[in-house]
Amino acid sequence: MKRERRQRQDDEFSAFVAGYGHRLLRLAELLTGDPDRAKDIVQSALERAYLNWHRITSDDPSAYVRRIVVNQHRDWWRRLRNHELPTEQTPDQPFPEDLAERLAERALLHQALGTLTRRERTVVVLRYYGDLAEADIAAELGIAPGTVKSTLHRAMAKLRALPQLADRSGGTTDPTTRIEVTV
Repeated sequence: MKRERRQRQDDEFSAFVAGYGHRLLRLAELLTGDPDRAKDIVQSALERAYLNWHRITSDDPSAYVRRIVVNQHRDWWRRLRNHELPTEQTPDQPFPEDLAERLAERALLHQALGTLTRRERTVVVLRYYGDLAEADIAAELGIAPGTVKSTLHRAMAKLRALPQLADRSGGTTDPTTRIEVTV
């Protein structure tokens, strides 16, 4: 019984596709302007219709499947807007700096920060990368502002003494020189 009902639904669906499929394809071609994309949309719509054919046959199947085609086209259009589109010229702008040099500076910074204690590293990063005031760092870490100042002073003295942070001309940095490395 179940098998017979399934066979009858398959026959009805096949008859529908044979009699109405060309109209669906023409509708999709008019919507998309591309015969290949139209075939894909109709195929996808017929797959959806086949899975729900037992509910569709009671209504007007042509209107139901036509609506699926329109929705499939709309879904395709939405997906298209969210993807990259090929162009003749690359819209990317060239990187203004030497990327290798920037990566080397970043590696140097990470290496230098690795020589500090955990607290010193945290205070330096929050102060110079996070751009927090000493009072804000103290509140965030739950320590006194004076502890932040002394920790920051010790950490910067350690960083200034590192030979790898010597100035670009080959000499060592002056203890009063500010170390600036962009991340």
